[in-house]
Amino acid sequence: MLAVGAAACGDSSDDDGGNTTSGGSTPEASAGVADTVILGSTDKVVALDPVGAYDLGSQQLIGNIYQNLLSVPAGGNKPEPDAAESCEFTDPKTYVCKLKPDLKFSSGDPLTSEDVKFSLDRMVKIADPTGPFTLLGSLDSVEATDPMTVTMKLKKADATFPFILTHNVAAIVPNEVYSADAKQPDDKIVGSGPYKLDKYTPNQQAVFSINPEYNGPNKGKTPNFIVQYFEQASALKLAIEQGEVDIAYRSLSPTDLEALRNGGNGVKVVDGAGTEIRYITFNVKKKPVDDVAVRKAIAQVIDREAITTNVYKGTATPLYSTVPSAFPGAKPAFQEAFGDPDPAKAKAILEEAGVSTPVTLDGWYTPTHYGPVEADLWNELKRQLEGSGLFKVSLDSTEWDQYKSEAFEKGTYYFYGLGWFPDFPDADNYLSPFMRDGGFFQNGYSNKEVNDLLDEELATDDAAKREEAFGKIQDIEAKDVPLIPLWEGKQVAAVREGVEGVETTFDPAFQFRFWVVSKKAD
Repeated sequence: MLAVGAAACGDSSDDDGGNTTSGGSTPEASAGVADTVILGSTDKVVALDPVGAYDLGSQQLIGNIYQNLLSVPAGGNKPEPDAAESCEFTDPKTYVCKLKPDLKFSSGDPLTSEDVKFSLDRMVKIADPTGPFTLLGSLDSVEATDPMTVTMKLKKADATFPFILTHNVAAIVPNEVYSADAKQPDDKIVGSGPYKLDKYTPNQQAVFSINPEYNGPNKGKTPNFIVQYFEQASALKLAIEQGEVDIAYRSLSPTDLEALRNGGNGVKVVDGAGTEIRYITFNVKKKPVDDVAVRKAIAQVIDREAITTNVYKGTATPLYSTVPSAFPGAKPAFQEAFGDPDPAKAKAILEEAGVSTPVTLDGWYTPTHYGPVEADLWNELKRQLEGSGLFKVSLDSTEWDQYKSEAFEKGTYYFYGLGWFPDFPDADNYLSPFMRDGGFFQNGYSNKEVNDLLDEELATDDAAKREEAFGKIQDIEAKDVPLIPLWEGKQVAAVREGVEGVETTFDPAFQFRFWVVSKKAD
């Protein structure tokens, strides 16, 4: 089983020009590097304590504040040591990590194995409904074997466990400061990551500086980093054009990005590998989509090329499986099963199943969670489906909290849109949450063969065996159509001249790493 050691990542901070201050000194900019970078975003932040944060806005900050045993380096696709010196499975259900020496929190207090045990135990104990605790479902117990060693016992073999340790769910917090059974206030957080939070005004501004106590491979280049929040994407676009922010990251509209790409003014648009996806979910227990023929006919009609061109202006690409193309094991199963969009084939599917047309569909989406472009997406879907002459589609939308309740808890919707960002960069994270026993959205779909294949790939770290299982699951996904993948999005940002490193952090891990970004000094 997988073992990771510190030698795999090395100490590259001196080589890359990073700031190597330590021992509490005031961070200073390297020669030619500006003192501060300002990033603008429309994301919202729910919480800065990892136990209450399972949203992208919160996670982007937490990933820079806290340290994990393991992390995925920029451009990489495997966990590497961070707070850990090494980690390994000593048997399929026992994972042991050795800590690096002299680890400290930004407060100066030492970080020991007791802090790691405390962090994982409190995540499970608090089980905050807005938090990521469910990712630790395979964890049975944690033991601080000695001050430098952590032993984690699993309920069953889980090849993704090292990846899970890179997620915010395993961020290390100080047991002397944080409560074991309550969430830490946002203005009292303490981590041991590359940056420390100096000031935070909720959903207005977060001010960071390099953590001089950080002892890991990700030392920052820019002494100070500010995240400025905007209510509207139009205001963010204006801020990058006028130089009020250095980086505009999430979520400029495709139209805004197109204008910035062509507008000059010292701004350029950069992009990189993305693993954000959109898909349609069916509640397979509700009419008319309880009939697989209806679901297949919808899949046969949808034109993904038109969606990515007309709605997303090339910032997204067609997705033919819920597994993005960047991951080993991704297979375009829907493309293989349905080929090009073809209303005549869809009509034949419905006729063979004895389904009368037009089929009436009630589609739901939520612009408050996925942005105003979501309305454009669903109007394009309505246009395509009704253009086939086989469907009559009505559309409705609501805000996110009600949407989740109606879709997941009450099962009100039977035809609705969702999106997904990765918890960790592995194909399992795009199959288990959707295909096992109704998925996190509880859509009524269950298939023993799928569950067995998921268990099979989780029980081995043999890449070939895992990819074979992934392929079979994606084929079943396209055969049973409990959902329909639509598009995968690139990570995109607008940056001012002189800003460097943003492309470096754009990879399938979907983590904006402050430490790789810098700006040339004026």
